[in-house]
Amino acid sequence: MGTRLFSWTVFPLVLGGSVAWALAGMQAGAEPFRAFALPLIAANLLVALCERIVPLHRSWLHSRGDLHVDAGLALSVALVSGVLGRILAPLGVAAGASYASVLGAGVWPSGWPLLAQLVLALVVAELPKYWLHRLEHEWAPLWRIHATHHSAQRLYWLNAGRFHPIDIGLDYLLGVGTLLLLGCGDAVIALFILVSGVHGVFQHANLPLRCGPLNWFFSMAELHRWHHMPDAVRSNHNYGQNLIVWDVVFGTRFLPAREQPGDAVGIEGWPGFPTGFFANLLVPFRWARVWREAGSASA
Repeated sequence: MGTRLFSWTVFPLVLGGSVAWALAGMQAGAEPFRAFALPLIAANLLVALCERIVPLHRSWLHSRGDLHVDAGLALSVALVSGVLGRILAPLGVAAGASYASVLGAGVWPSGWPLLAQLVLALVVAELPKYWLHRLEHEWAPLWRIHATHHSAQRLYWLNAGRFHPIDIGLDYLLGVGTLLLLGCGDAVIALFILVSGVHGVFQHANLPLRCGPLNWFFSMAELHRWHHMPDAVRSNHNYGQNLIVWDVVFGTRFLPAREQPGDAVGIEGWPGFPTGFFANLLVPFRWARVWREAGSASA
């Protein structure tokens, strides 16, 4: 009974609590981009702890030589996002001023309640992120960048940050960049980043999560595990990173009622994917060689 209650409640409670924590910090006078830091860190630590207590798959608790790579890539994600955030920040100010001078008003509905703006931001930003993610699976040059994420041999909290820096840079530009171009304010952007971070760590968590009807809104773990299956027929679905709504619209949502994904994840027929941090960074630039070496390892 306890595990079942945990499975159904931990994600919405932690996500809602993180947003409430950040909002309280903002109301107390904290800058938006400082207010989300502690809730995000706390959510990551909580998921890491829960995985040791109630794992979905015990086989995923054991390192596959991936811990240092995932940690390094997660740090690079934070670095790239931080740098891009500082570079793009003036964009929002300029966009707002431009709309005001041309249209006499801003494009973004800044007068809406903050939580309503957050929901709108999630839906709007998800559309370009959806198509980027889908193209990363359908167009070879982008797959070379995205393959690092799918090379993981297990799912657990830390590989939520297992992305090539170019991959996360493109995602940030299309997601946060779109919101900035629309004149979205700092508080909404900060909450968007917080929700993305908390959602991402749960999306990849080694936890027996259940979301029920929320699986028609969030792209949560029950859906995302299929996306990491080695079988491309099943994995080339569920492209939504925060929300599943655009997968519903474009017909790529996949959640079979009578089948459960197993504990085998990764890239089909590619057990020899580089396992080093710097080797992963170089994969897009030495693709043919990596492919040959991977084939030799699997022979």
